[in-house]
Amino acid sequence: MFLTITTTGTPERPATELGFLLHKHPEKAQAFSTSYGTAHVLYPEADAERCTAALLLEVDAVALVRRGKGKGRGGAPDAALAQYVNDRPYAASSLLAVALSNVFSSAMKGVCNARPELPALPRPLRIEVPALPARGGPGLVRRLFEPLGWTVTAEPVPLDTEFPQWGDSRYVRLELESADRTLAEALRHLYVLLPVLDDAKHYWVSSDEVDKLLRAGEGWLPGHPEQKLITSRYLSRRWSLTRQATERLELVRLAEADDSEVEEIDNAVEAETETEERPTPLAVQRREAITAALKASGAARVLDLGCGQGQLVQTLLKDPAFTEIVGLDVSMRALTIASRRLKLDRMGERQAARVKLLQGSLAYTDHRLKGYDAAVLSEVIEHLDLPRLPALEYAVFGAARPRTVLVTTPNVEYNVRWESLPAGHVRHGDHRFEWTRAEFRAWAEAVAERHGYEAEFVPVGPDDPEVGPPTQMVVFTLTTPKEAKAA
Repeated sequence: MFLTITTTGTPERPATELGFLLHKHPEKAQAFSTSYGTAHVLYPEADAERCTAALLLEVDAVALVRRGKGKGRGGAPDAALAQYVNDRPYAASSLLAVALSNVFSSAMKGVCNARPELPALPRPLRIEVPALPARGGPGLVRRLFEPLGWTVTAEPVPLDTEFPQWGDSRYVRLELESADRTLAEALRHLYVLLPVLDDAKHYWVSSDEVDKLLRAGEGWLPGHPEQKLITSRYLSRRWSLTRQATERLELVRLAEADDSEVEEIDNAVEAETETEERPTPLAVQRREAITAALKASGAARVLDLGCGQGQLVQTLLKDPAFTEIVGLDVSMRALTIASRRLKLDRMGERQAARVKLLQGSLAYTDHRLKGYDAAVLSEVIEHLDLPRLPALEYAVFGAARPRTVLVTTPNVEYNVRWESLPAGHVRHGDHRFEWTRAEFRAWAEAVAERHGYEAEFVPVGPDDPEVGPPTQMVVFTLTTPKEAKAA
């Protein structure tokens, strides 16, 4: 992906002031690591009369597939093929917008410590994007940028220059020009409108995206004639988030019209209601239910199998009843993050003696897992292919054989209650399956029968009378000694 920002100057205000604004020296070529590749900043030209800064985002297509939002098993049937034939990763989109905000964050905020007066000074700007997805064509590009004072050139890119009869692609070559514009304004326009034109985002859109939109849209979005379209597309058409953003933008518009503060307009509800507690996240409810079940079992030495980034280990460490906690995961990267989360390098000697992180796979028996009071598999089994479950079952219930085993997994019947989850999709791109309550119960009871355990089923989260809880948990309790079972 490629984008250039050009400005012109005079002897009194040289064009190379652009380097101060971007916090990137014109004589250096710099590289910045991002989640999906490497962003390079360079200056093809830099003198007093004319200065051009270029942002080149080198996309790691493999990382994009691995870390993208994905559809998992149960997604669109052409999702796997799209990874190989889709050219979207190489055209300006939300990937480039995120790179802009990361690499030029100070410039976007209008901050320049070296020259504090520069960000507020308007200057001539020219922005070029060679390949920009535009669902709506050049007409939509003009409808979005022209009300902001830009002179817009949006030329359609043909599908193939050798076959003009095929028509144009959905991409355009974009040029924006303004004789009087601050750089911060320009960057905020691009940050919002690039993904709006693409009508897609490479990451999961959550409630914090509303705050990002309002921050970047301050001063121009409330009065934009295409505000509804911009808000809907930026928030991936999630109606609840779109409604929330629209209400807040309307308050801003009313406050500006009345020359007052937003707080003065939004005073219909008494301040006491602002202290109402927000719903507890499901992940927190899950950890609370696991902790309660472990304490009820009397377990002191606990295994967290598939510990991921160590959230449960961190929770258990806060309770002195758990004298030894072992986190095991196949991913070394996850264990590194867990170590940082737990601050193992700064932990006191006594506390550090209670926790241990191990790398290992549940597909194999592991002598290190024997002799513990309890084992937890929280949101683990659904990440395995079904043919691999018997190996995990034997490694945990047959070989390690703790007194108590807790297993949690999503309840697929509850998915219809998630407004943001398209029908037929799993909750995470890496889920190999998601079970109904009957399927989970059948599996758990069969495991208990084979290995001498009793199974008790516990709902986690709100227990919907029609579709059950969002998370289902089973507590296995050992009843038959291994020697008797073998006999």
